[in-house]
Amino acid sequence: MDNLTHSFVGAVLGQAGLKRTTGLAMPALIIGANLPDVDAACFFWLEGTEHLAFRRGITHGPPALVLLPLILAGILWAFDRWQTRRGTRPEARLPVRFGWLYGLAFIGCLSHPALDWLNVYGIRLLEPFSSQWFYGDTLFIIDPWLWALLIGSVGWSWWREKLGGDQRPIARGAIAVMLAYIGVNGAITWLDNATRGTMTEPYPRAYIAAPLPLTFWRREQIAQLEDGRWISSDWKGSDFGYGYANSDQRQCRLPDLTEARRTNSQLDAFLFWSRAPFASRAADGSVILYDARFYDPRARDRFSVALPDVECVELSAG
Repeated sequence: MDNLTHSFVGAVLGQAGLKRTTGLAMPALIIGANLPDVDAACFFWLEGTEHLAFRRGITHGPPALVLLPLILAGILWAFDRWQTRRGTRPEARLPVRFGWLYGLAFIGCLSHPALDWLNVYGIRLLEPFSSQWFYGDTLFIIDPWLWALLIGSVGWSWWREKLGGDQRPIARGAIAVMLAYIGVNGAITWLDNATRGTMTEPYPRAYIAAPLPLTFWRREQIAQLEDGRWISSDWKGSDFGYGYANSDQRQCRLPDLTEARRTNSQLDAFLFWSRAPFASRAADGSVILYDARFYDPRARDRFSVALPDVECVELSAG
């Protein structure tokens, strides 16, 4: 999920009562909820699609979820001691308890992969013990409805607290509604997968029920047919490549890339990450690899790999 969602999940947990456990509880929860995304720094040293193979892996796995909160708790504890020595520590701040700081940072960190698992991008929950990708297919990566719920509840609870009231029921109610919302979306995805949506025989070889932005009750039905083509119920022309305005865009037979990926780090990273890879014809007749979940022929850098030395063998459009 996006970092705004992660941040407000940490904030609503604090408003639900956890911030009363120790000084600096809110920073521990909010920063902790974003901490696994330190892997975004890989953009400084990785090129092209190599980030796809690195992100949502090692910093989202079990060892990181233990160590990252420990580092954060140590920094916050040291910050409190530093302010005390300088005489700048706020008088209203509760005593800082390291054990509670670590526990809250851990809860914040744990909420991060739990949310990331909910979308179609995927997450390697067991890294470094296993590189298997897990997909929840439950929420779109940016969910405005979740934004509205979290921002509204945090703001309302803060306002009530400032007026001397108890903010905890508001935040706890928001958490209950959020969990119910996730549950309903999970049920929609489950039902769509069970029925294959509106698709009829011949049934697809592979199928993804992908959540959509805003219209959370709908699912983009992404499917791979027996001939290897990927189609989508919610994309232009309902067929990747054939529905695009550029008539040169055609799906190609996916070649054997076993040898090529050994010497091409971009290709290897893409195929390691891709859940629904397909080949499309470039203007010069060569091949471009896309992923059916993130298909956009106008933005070829982030979620695609060009293979200029591979000739496109087109699949039938019918």
